[in-house]
Amino acid sequence: MRRREFLFALGGSSLLPLAAGARPQASMPRVVMYSPTEPTASMREGSANRYIRTLFAEMRHLGLIEGRTIMIERYGLETSDVRSKATISAIVESHPDLIFVVGVGGLFKQATSTIPIVAFSLDPVREGLIKSFAHPGGNLTGVSFNPERPIHGKRIALLREMFPGLQKLAFLGTRWALDTDLSEVRAAADAQGIQLTSCLIDVPTSEVIYRNAIAKARDDGANGVLVALDGTFVDHAIVVDQIAAAGLPAIYPFAEFVVSGGLMSYATDLVELNKRMASDMRDILGGTSPEDIPFYQATKFELVINLKAAKALSLNAPTALLAAADEIIE
Repeated sequence: MRRREFLFALGGSSLLPLAAGARPQASMPRVVMYSPTEPTASMREGSANRYIRTLFAEMRHLGLIEGRTIMIERYGLETSDVRSKATISAIVESHPDLIFVVGVGGLFKQATSTIPIVAFSLDPVREGLIKSFAHPGGNLTGVSFNPERPIHGKRIALLREMFPGLQKLAFLGTRWALDTDLSEVRAAADAQGIQLTSCLIDVPTSEVIYRNAIAKARDDGANGVLVALDGTFVDHAIVVDQIAAAGLPAIYPFAEFVVSGGLMSYATDLVELNKRMASDMRDILGGTSPEDIPFYQATKFELVINLKAAKALSLNAPTALLAAADEIIE
């Protein structure tokens, strides 16, 4: 049975002022929050996930406060058949006022052309979700993890600064990620005199699949890993643990990997993106059409370093690298 929780609320600047009190439930717009990789318990204001906390803090700043002006249904990691067509159809057929989706906007874009969708996406143009970033068209807008300009070269350079002995790099990702980014990653590696090997992860992913792929890359001579920006990771900790077990320095696409014990990450600033998502929701609930809201690309980045992971790999983080870090995990 699908687990639905009508537990949070949003509101827009155009809705009733909070001072006037909460709106009757019958008049509240209804929002679906859908993230197949996030537990529903984490999708709240007091979330352990700092980026979700940022989302709700910005919502509150904009007057979007839980339980006051809107109802939300949550669909998350533990929701039965969360990715199935039946679940997607049931959500769409319930006619929510807005769908907030992480990573899989295409599932809903195929299912409805009328319900407004705010999506976290890797590359919405390549995925066929929008016409262009400036003019999305249709019923979907949101933010893209991918920056306007590729940062593969920067990520490789940072890993090499941490690990000067880097000679052969394994690019770890699913077929979609490899097809999308491998040529650009190879060019960036070639420019720095580093060999590159692809490390394919089969979908659906599992701990065994990661273990075998990483072991094969190591056996092929890779002595470092560049983890692709990919939305299909089974679990951050599993990926980190398998790379650590292979004894390979790695740079990751999200800070969550570093929080889970990974060496370092250089990634888009998800604080910035979550604030933008809150703004998009406010605007749509206030009457703006998604087609009139430009799809946002990341412009800010953050470097996070885990000193415990560096020590485990017998690496001494250079002073200049530590000085450049936005966050250092002791």
